[in-house]
Amino acid sequence: MPAMTPLRYLALGDSYTIGEGIDADGRWPRQLAAGLRAAGIAIAEPRILATTGWTTDELSAAMDAAEPLGQWDFVSLLIGVNNQYRGLPLAEYARSFDALLTRATALAGGRAGRVLVLSIPDWGVTPFARRELRSPRRVAAELDACNAAAAERCRARGIAFVDITGISRDGGDAAAMLADDGLHPSAAQYARWVDAALPVARALLADAATASAG
Repeated sequence: MPAMTPLRYLALGDSYTIGEGIDADGRWPRQLAAGLRAAGIAIAEPRILATTGWTTDELSAAMDAAEPLGQWDFVSLLIGVNNQYRGLPLAEYARSFDALLTRATALAGGRAGRVLVLSIPDWGVTPFARRELRSPRRVAAELDACNAAAAERCRARGIAFVDITGISRDGGDAAAMLADDGLHPSAAQYARWVDAALPVARALLADAATASAG
């Protein structure tokens, strides 16, 4: 039988998606793609459109600059930590995140069931936050508000939302879970995120796995 054409995967985000401070193979979208391939789903290495420091609006502007992005079989989105870090209003985040969901769905051929969103991890537990004298409680509360707004909008659109924030808080300040900067996750922490995201991604792409088996 002819080989399946690999699914095209676009990963949108910021430093957490580009994998600041680690090797490219440790980035969570690449780990996710590897896990999907191991599960029998033919998927290409992701195209990653992400840069450290991007807010929701900056990601949207980068998407404008990169157009035409074309159509993709699978799109992931993780964005918002820099909105919170810069103290931007929650309402602004909710508005711009919702607009990104619209764009991500369009890039997935109008299929909300081919879009995967990850929650924002809690950087307030990290040594970097302590160096900046940030209140872990305040960071957590603000990120929880952002994640609640994102989850609500994903539910309304039928888009899968994977909460990895608890994982980032559970031992997220351990040296093995962090890159050398004491802020961004290590490949080992990203692997824990992928453990949570992989079953969801497999379910979203189950029809592709069936087609491959046939």
